[in-house]
Amino acid sequence: MGDFDRLAAAVTGGASGIGLAVAELLAARGAQVACLDLNAKEVGEPLVGVQCDVTDDASVRTAIETVVEQFGRLDIVVNNAGIGAQGTVADNDDSEWHRVLDVNVVGMARVSRAALPHLRKSPSAAIVNTCSVAATAGIPQRVLYSASKGAVRSLTMAMAADHVHEGIRVNCVNPGTADTPWIGRLLDRADDPVAERKALEARQPMGRLVSPHEVASAIVYLASPAAGASTGVEVFVDGGMQNLRLRPRT
Repeated sequence: MGDFDRLAAAVTGGASGIGLAVAELLAARGAQVACLDLNAKEVGEPLVGVQCDVTDDASVRTAIETVVEQFGRLDIVVNNAGIGAQGTVADNDDSEWHRVLDVNVVGMARVSRAALPHLRKSPSAAIVNTCSVAATAGIPQRVLYSASKGAVRSLTMAMAADHVHEGIRVNCVNPGTADTPWIGRLLDRADDPVAERKALEARQPMGRLVSPHEVASAIVYLASPAAGASTGVEVFVDGGMQNLRLRPRT
């Protein structure tokens, strides 16, 4: 018996990276888990892949209804689907701003909105949003991405206030640079991938990238009934990047 037995969860972006790590951990602890993803066919048992485009409201609503039909309920939503962006404020045009905000911010709103009627019926309702240390720390060449994650952080706190009296907890996890497929693609495009990886590792006080499993563990904790008194909370999984100010090594 696990602490998620009889609970049903939907994880967006659940076919790879942090989302897949979350889905696998939830399932290992007893939950029924649906991975909502553009690449849903890549999802294997015991997880259930559900096709979903978070930029399309009809797709989102169909996906959530599919989850409820499959499991008979919905207790947990992990809003993890997101995309990256690089550059200064001058480097991305309006269309790219709209694209990233549509996925990273409005996508979370669409999924949460569609899930709310079902979460209101759950005795253990929880929403966990994947945010980022970029929401609170200035990181070079990440203006658009940081703006989107700052909005996710604010969205989380406002949703927590709106739905606390309905018994729906809303929290977020703020990873540092995690060793995900997106970072892998970023490194592949670098002039010197080895040097770029070392620079990313050095940016975090622990001197390494965060693992998807470490981020997943924090998300699953906040989704758990064990965190029943936690709402409007942000948990940093960032190798110390947010709060540590270390002296240079000599």
